[in-house]
Amino acid sequence: MSNKVLIFCAPSGSGKSTIVRHILSLHPEIEFSVSATSRLPRGDEQDGKEYYFFTPEQFRRLIAEDSFVEYEEVYPGRFYGTLKKEVERIWAKGHSLIFDVDVKGGVNLKKYFGQQALSVFIGVPDPSVLRDRLTARGTDSPEEIEKRLQKAEEETRYAPRFDTILMNGELSEAFSEAEKLVDDFLKRP
Repeated sequence: MSNKVLIFCAPSGSGKSTIVRHILSLHPEIEFSVSATSRLPRGDEQDGKEYYFFTPEQFRRLIAEDSFVEYEEVYPGRFYGTLKKEVERIWAKGHSLIFDVDVKGGVNLKKYFGQQALSVFIGVPDPSVLRDRLTARGTDSPEEIEKRLQKAEEETRYAPRFDTILMNGELSEAFSEAEKLVDDFLKRP
C-alpha cells in the first residue's frame, strides 16, 4: 500500500478538509501531506500542521530551488504547493499520502503521480451552499468570500479532469462514499 496517493480537491466551502480529516481518523497508515502556502494563517492554524507558511518571497525562492512537486499561484502573490521533502518524509515511513489541495494543484499532482494516485473532486449540489458554509466559518471577510465564490465557478470546471466526483450535500453520505472510494483504491495492487 505504500507510495499510494489520495488527492482531494474542491472549491472553498465544499467540505474537503472535513472529509479528509474523517478519512485520516479511519486510516493510521495514511498521512496528511502538509502543503506550503504564502498566505497568512487563519484562526488557530499552526506552521507545519495545517500548512508550511512562507512569505511570497520565501516561496519564490523555493520555486527557484526546485523544491516543489507542484505549485500554483492561486491569487496574485498567494502561492500553494507540495514540497518534495514532504512527500519523501511520508513515504520514508511506508505511509500513503493524502492531499487536500486546490483543483489546479490536484490536476498537477495526478499528472505527476499517475496511477499511484486517486483524484477526487468534491462538489456541492447547489452553489448557494458554498456561500452559506463560507459565511458560517467566520474566517473570511465578505470581500474574501466573494472572491472565493468567483474562484469556485472556475474550479468546478475542472471536475471532469478528476478520477471521480463526490457530491457533499449530506455529510454522512459523503463520508460513506469517501470511505468506499479510499478503501477500494488502497486494496488495488
